[in-house]
Amino acid sequence: MELYDVVGVRFKKAGKIYYFSPDKWELEVGDSVIVETARGLEYGDVVVSPKEVEESELILPLKKVIRKATSNDKKMMEDNIEKAEEAFKTCTEKIESHNLDMKLIDVEYTFDASKIIFYFTADGRIDFRELVKDLAAVFRTRIELRQIGVRDEAKMLGGLGCCGRPLCCNTFLGEFEPVSIKMAKEQNLSLNPNKISGICGRLMCCLRYENEHYKEANKELPNVGHRVKTKVGKGKIVEVNPLKSNVKVELDDSRTWVDFPAAEVEIDKE
Repeated sequence: MELYDVVGVRFKKAGKIYYFSPDKWELEVGDSVIVETARGLEYGDVVVSPKEVEESELILPLKKVIRKATSNDKKMMEDNIEKAEEAFKTCTEKIESHNLDMKLIDVEYTFDASKIIFYFTADGRIDFRELVKDLAAVFRTRIELRQIGVRDEAKMLGGLGCCGRPLCCNTFLGEFEPVSIKMAKEQNLSLNPNKISGICGRLMCCLRYENEHYKEANKELPNVGHRVKTKVGKGKIVEVNPLKSNVKVELDDSRTWVDFPAAEVEIDKE
């Protein structure tokens, strides 16, 4: 399989990493670059140093790094951020004047300022055609309104999770990965939605972090409900602790619950 020389570039904090051909440029992590994307030239930061990647991991044709970012490029990027803050205020006022049931989350200028993207949330579909006309008349450039979900809203706005730390999605998670209630069950967590949901209202991303370890550990342990023999008598497993490789057994004779190392109990096949 053919290998390609690539560098990984990120356009936003904790954003998705995209691969580009370094072309003739010698790049390292931390360099700012101008690259060609589907929506034109963009300003990004190198977060993965040059390496070889298999064709199957790439979206071809591979676009190139145009150049290392200059001080003028950086100034243009900073100006775009300032203009985006003003555009946010203007758009908020226009949304109120049109009485639209939508919440503006963020505003982004493309690097060459040829388009402004307004990110918003709403419970359903919104007819924002008149709003787009108003915004185009004010800014005299291409306007895009993009509806996003609650997880993307949390990623953009940030905040603190129930652990007291900044949200993972806002600090280091480049992409959202599927999270299921089965993962919570695998880890013996409470299935109370309030305890396993993030501030976005969806299942917490961190349920996925240790899930593979729990899955492998649980394969080596008997299930809750199994009848077992122990050194002090027979009983039924009422709880399993994959991290300690322990099981809690309710003994038939005394009806007491006793912890045993999993290796010290035997499935009762009688």
